[in-house]
Amino acid sequence: MQSAPAAIFEGGRLIGGDGSAPIDDAAFIVEDGRIVRVGKRNAVQAPRGATRVDLTGKTVMPALVDAHVHPGYRRGLTFTSANYTRDNLRDILDRFTYAGVAAILEAGTGRGDLPFQLQGEPRPGARFLTAGRGFAMPEAGPGVPMRDSAYGVTTDADARAKVRELAAHKPALVKIWVDDRNGTVDKLRPDLYRAIIDEAHRHGLRVMAHIARLDDAKDLLRAGVDGFAHAVRDRDIDDELIAMLRDRPNVFFLVTLWGERNAIYDGPPPWIDEPIVRDTLESAQIRELRDAFSSAAASPARVRAKEDAARLLRNVAALQRAGVKVGLGTDTGGVTGGGYFGIGSQVELELLVKAGLTPVDAIRAGTRTSADVLRLDRLGRVAVGADADFIVLDANPLDDIRNTRRIARVYSKGAEIDRAALKARWTR
Repeated sequence: MQSAPAAIFEGGRLIGGDGSAPIDDAAFIVEDGRIVRVGKRNAVQAPRGATRVDLTGKTVMPALVDAHVHPGYRRGLTFTSANYTRDNLRDILDRFTYAGVAAILEAGTGRGDLPFQLQGEPRPGARFLTAGRGFAMPEAGPGVPMRDSAYGVTTDADARAKVRELAAHKPALVKIWVDDRNGTVDKLRPDLYRAIIDEAHRHGLRVMAHIARLDDAKDLLRAGVDGFAHAVRDRDIDDELIAMLRDRPNVFFLVTLWGERNAIYDGPPPWIDEPIVRDTLESAQIRELRDAFSSAAASPARVRAKEDAARLLRNVAALQRAGVKVGLGTDTGGVTGGGYFGIGSQVELELLVKAGLTPVDAIRAGTRTSADVLRLDRLGRVAVGADADFIVLDANPLDDIRNTRRIARVYSKGAEIDRAALKARWTR
């Protein structure tokens, strides 16, 4: 698919993605896949011969960026490393594209050279970025069947050598797992993650840590970590952590509320019956998704899960109030994320609002902030100089964040994605 010719999109409400006030009756011009002018319709003159696209009654917002994904291992109801193929990864990218996602980060579960090949391939729709192989203690990385994707390291020298090996492939980030999975695996030791962080920084790479505990988050900040793949979940965050984060304003959190959806909702949520689910999932997948929300009689495990989820929502709200950089990540494709690619990215916005963010804040987290986390300077905004990756909606998400899922059209570099063809492929 080639970039669309010069076009003027006019008459809709425009949400820029940076938290600024929306522009009603807006117009913006796209040339060669890039936005070249934005303003009120009566102030923007179309180039001679430009295509006119009437968006009266619609709302435009930037396409989303999901900065924490584990693609490749899930296909239908299966969850195995045998699914990690080019065809499956490209199909997953199409599912993100259909849901209005402009880019994803494979967060440390890459296999071989394939993810780096995909990272460099130009194609319409969602861009693929990768952290390659992450770092953990031996056999203590991400959940099976992804466990062998991580480097298992035990010494300073080995950790540094593996970072240098990874750096040669130019990953978007470096991922480390600092979590004992409730005592089931060994946690990456502080001396090792200090070596990884130091060596990564020597090579101009940033490090994102999988964490669950408050104490680990603090020590990782002292070690110079650049961001977190999850929010703290074991305790309410305290003033010391907030003070440390204020001293490091570029540190980010990808809070992955999607992974806790079963404990956040009381029973199956209404969005299970929405087109974005019906159009992209097999019936068996939808049944599996629905069944996981079963509101059976309370058990001690369910009570604990709901308490943990409530604490997580409080912690996300506290990070937002403190002005910490909160971005969108879902863990989709992983153990808790499931195979709901693109759906999770959209529902994450609703969950951020449940945590106390305003719709404006949630949209900024899912667009501009996540793009900044991945250093995608031309994504996450509808503004002059940005790539024309945006979503056209049938209703205003500032009135109700659920309206981000009422997608009329998706554009990638100014060209409309043929969502009907994608839907037909999946529902055939």
